[in-house]
Amino acid sequence: MQKTCCMVDCGKIPADKLDYARRELEREIGAALEDGYRMFLTEFAEGAGILFARCVNEWRGEYSDIYLEVVLHTKNCGQFSRDEWELLSKSNGIRGLCEECKQDYPLSVARYLVEQSSRVIAIYNEHETEGSLFAMDYARTMERDLRIITI
Repeated sequence: MQKTCCMVDCGKIPADKLDYARRELEREIGAALEDGYRMFLTEFAEGAGILFARCVNEWRGEYSDIYLEVVLHTKNCGQFSRDEWELLSKSNGIRGLCEECKQDYPLSVARYLVEQSSRVIAIYNEHETEGSLFAMDYARTMERDLRIITI
């Protein structure tokens, strides 16, 4: 398996935890880069997913061979700000969620991200969504290198 690292989205990060989450994501992405990871995947949704994409893009100055793929769900399209559209345009690949997966969203996104990755970064808080808890359990089941950032 190619060394691929993904971020499973926990949803919106509380404002008072945003700086901490950003620093920890930057640290985990830096560690992944040092370990030879160059392929990064994330759901491009409000919260941790978009923050992860921003952090990955900031590393491009030092690592020009970074590949960032974002997963979009059609219900999210058209709801992005100008800044988010600009960030999206900097990604290397965009994967749309298939029609069959829409009924199973967000579990289908979590399953895709974990299955494609050998390292999974998750932001954990006491208000976890079903999708992110599922993704962390699935990463353990699939024996992925799971890195949890607790906020």
